[in-house]
Order: sequence, then structure tokens, then C-alpha cells
Amino acid sequence: MNTIRMVSVMPQVFAQRTDLESEIWNQDITFEKGHLYLVEADSGMGKSTFCSYIVGYRHDYTGQVLFDCQNTLDFKVRDWVGMRQKHISHLFQELRLFPELTALENVQIKNKLTNFKTEAQIKEWFDILGIADKLDAKIGRMSFGQQQRVAMIRSLVQPFDFILADEPISHLDDTNSQLMGDIMMKEAKAQGAGVIVTSIGKHIDLNYEKTFRL
Repeated sequence: MNTIRMVSVMPQVFAQRTDLESEIWNQDITFEKGHLYLVEADSGMGKSTFCSYIVGYRHDYTGQVLFDCQNTLDFKVRDWVGMRQKHISHLFQELRLFPELTALENVQIKNKLTNFKTEAQIKEWFDILGIADKLDAKIGRMSFGQQQRVAMIRSLVQPFDFILADEPISHLDDTNSQLMGDIMMKEAKAQGAGVIVTSIGKHIDLNYEKTFRL
């Protein structure tokens, strides 16, 4: 997949608003593979909704979300499964980790679906992010910042054309946020992928090619 295009997309909840000023809603915009984007938003302007439309979890909108000219409203469940396994990786704001599993198990449970990374590669990321000592720790006993780093690793153990990082560093200091950004961008470059980062405040300090105001 080379492009994600949003044509006149408007959440139904905003349909009656006449004062909406957005560079995404009700516009014609295209995200291209191999490029880096930042989507900034105020709280309540639909940042999580925007992410949900791209990964197909919600469809309560007018307009079109197109993957290489294919209207995603026409996708069946199997189409979305294939997209999420091989084309779009999503780092969730709410992380969606399993608290009863260890940090490594949370990553392995996804990697077993793709067999994309070796255990040595995964452990190297844990080491770089300063959580090598948390491999066997239960996620439920880790801080939110540590969980964010685990979630980032999990998002990278698959092939992807685009990675969608929703509020990836909200609980991290500058050093760890930069380390996460470096790892994400290195992997995206290796795969020739596009990167879309969303934020309502603090965001990874990267050389964004285009910033959209939601």
C-alpha cells in the first residue's frame, strides 16, 4: 500500500457544526508511504477517531477513506485482518497490553502471528529502551512509561507500509522519547514505510515533513 487518502471525511458527531476549522476533516489529504507526518489536535477534536477510521475500527463518518484508491468501506473483515497484519501498524494511545502477561509475552503474542522479528532483535530493543530488566515483569506491575515502551516494541514486530503512533510518548522523559523515536524511524526506514504521529501536546521530536492541524 502506497497511499492513505481521506476525501471529505467528516465524523457524524461533527456533522452539524458550522464553525469547524480543520486541515483534515472535510478536506482532501493524502499520506504517502515513506514520509513522516504529525497530526496535532486539541482534546475533543477527534484524534482517536481519526486513528480509528484509518485502522477500520470505526466507520461513523461521511466521505471516503481510500487505500491506494480502494474505498475502505467496501472492506470485509478478512481485508482488515490482512491490513492490520501486513500493512498498517497501530501504536494505541491506551496501549492495549495484557496486564497478566509479562512484557516479553505481550510482544511475543503478536510476533508469533508474523514471525517477523527474532527474539534477539526484540531483546535488543528492550535493552536500548532501558527495560531489559523488565522482560519477565508482569505488565500490570510496570509504570505507564515502561508500558509505552513495551507497546512501541510490540508495534514494530510486523511488516507495515504505515505506522500510526497515537500519543506515543505522553508519559516519557525527553531521553526515552527520543530513543523511541529513533527506533521507530529506523524500522520505518528499513521497511520504506510512512509514519503518522498524533498528539494533543507533547510529541516525539522528529523532522516532520508535514504537520496537519486536526
